Amino acid sequence: MAERRLWEIDESGEVEEAGPLLPPPKVRGDADLDITPMIDITFLLLIYFLVAAIPDRNAALDLPQARYGTGVPRTESAILTVGLGGMAGAPVFLGDGKDPARQLPSDSRSQSDRIEAFVRRKFKGGSPHVLIKADKGVPHGDVARVTAAASRVEGIQIHFAIQEVD
Repeated sequence: MAERRLWEIDESGEVEEAGPLLPPPKVRGDADLDITPMIDITFLLLIYFLVAAIPDRNAALDLPQARYGTGVPRTESAILTVGLGGMAGAPVFLGDGKDPARQLPSDSRSQSDRIEAFVRRKFKGGSPHVLIKADKGVPHGDVARVTAAASRVEGIQIHFAIQEVD
């Protein structure tokens, strides 16, 4: 194929050869697309939603009324009562009721050890049942703390009860 040349007309009207015509730029078939910013945004969104989706452990849960099930024998069960608390957390009582003499200290470590020892004593007596009673407005985090302490004893069955308080 013949080389294409560029011709131009000067001021006097003569045609002059201006040189070879530059070829059109080549179009690349595989355009490189930098997806690094898209990956950065994806990870930022992922982190945002993970942080935003962490539930509040102190939020109250609305549990439905129990319609079916069997009762737990109160005389044989290790009963832990969780009351409405103040700033340091909900007070925990060994046994049924809120007797101030049976209230555990507010220190979470010693409270956890005393709950475990109480459940072990009851478990050696033959009952595998632990009944955790909580007032209706007690935050879930406080009940979860008591449950975690009681569940350190293997072989027990944990049951929950909600007390209606005014």
